[in-house]
Amino acid sequence: MGATTQESKKAAEPAVNSDSDSTVIISDHLPPLPLCLIVLICSLGLLVFALRDFLTTGRNIGGSWDEAMLIFTKSTDWYNDSRGWRSTQGGFSAVMKISTDQNNMGGFFVRKVAGAAAVGVHLQKLIPLLLHPPGAQWVCGHFRPLLMVSLVGNVAIGLFYAVYWNVLSSNGATELPRVFLALLGLESITIAAYLLFSKSIRKGHAVAMPEGKTPNSWTSNIVSRTILISTTAVAVIALRDLFLPGFVLSFIPRDDIYLEWTNAFLHSPPPGSPEDFDQGLQAPLYIGDKFMSQFAALHLLILCLYKFTTAVWIRYGSDGSGTIKCKMIWKAQAFADGLLLFVLRIFQPAAVSASLDLRWHLMVVGYETFILFLYGFF
Repeated sequence: MGATTQESKKAAEPAVNSDSDSTVIISDHLPPLPLCLIVLICSLGLLVFALRDFLTTGRNIGGSWDEAMLIFTKSTDWYNDSRGWRSTQGGFSAVMKISTDQNNMGGFFVRKVAGAAAVGVHLQKLIPLLLHPPGAQWVCGHFRPLLMVSLVGNVAIGLFYAVYWNVLSSNGATELPRVFLALLGLESITIAAYLLFSKSIRKGHAVAMPEGKTPNSWTSNIVSRTILISTTAVAVIALRDLFLPGFVLSFIPRDDIYLEWTNAFLHSPPPGSPEDFDQGLQAPLYIGDKFMSQFAALHLLILCLYKFTTAVWIRYGSDGSGTIKCKMIWKAQAFADGLLLFVLRIFQPAAVSASLDLRWHLMVVGYETFILFLYGFF
């Protein structure tokens, strides 16, 4: 009797035809609605503040809680609305072509990169779930790599706030991070629950392998090699900025100038260096700059993790599902890379005035953006 009822329920559900011409129950085809709603609410809330940091750095959109956070991170230094709608208001029109100690374009650059990276991280969760990728089926596990990396990223961001909690508390800036942690926690619990308790994965039908491909092959050799070169370069710098801020990587040309321009020598002067002797006692005063530098590095590393997942972990598969899994990540990562590329281009003149040439950065990120866009959308 129970089996008959279950069969009737399944028969009553609308069905769709997949690319392999097999009938798929729509509840198996689409991600669960509760998961989509929770991710929409949580990631959209975080995305709003990320967009604020990217577009109008220093603008207060959250009352006294947001103001305390902006003062702690010193993001209000570039916000000016004294001329009404003609004011720069922390936007890209506030970027100066000449970098000086007074306008602190290096610090502004860090905050714009942080905003761009955070926008990319949260859009990566939203786009595949809300704009259903062609051929993707929930029951076949096409969304699992995306959700696993999203869970790791959420936990990493939560741990980052936890590490800084005492500093935030001493500066009276814990209210807004508490909201962020609640959103990240709710989203993470929901994602983990669906990863653990969702129905068993059904394998798709085997497909004929393209020439030179096996089920264990990389989904795209070109994309994988591009990521392993370009993203590795970004990841090395981001890892240094996160775990060893102020440490000079001698194999990177003009790395000391980059660190000086982005204020790393102010908040994290290398022990025993001339900067440590001159400014070591003042370093605690720049804890907000250190927070934003590491915040940007962490979100860049999460973006790198998404791309490394498609380059190394996800394989073509006997059913060709690797392409579907990768494309839902490549599309959002192409957009995230485009935002980073835009920031680099806007700050190029200011960086040149500080004897830092960003042309190599532009070429590397630009090429990766092109490849991800090409293979993600076509």
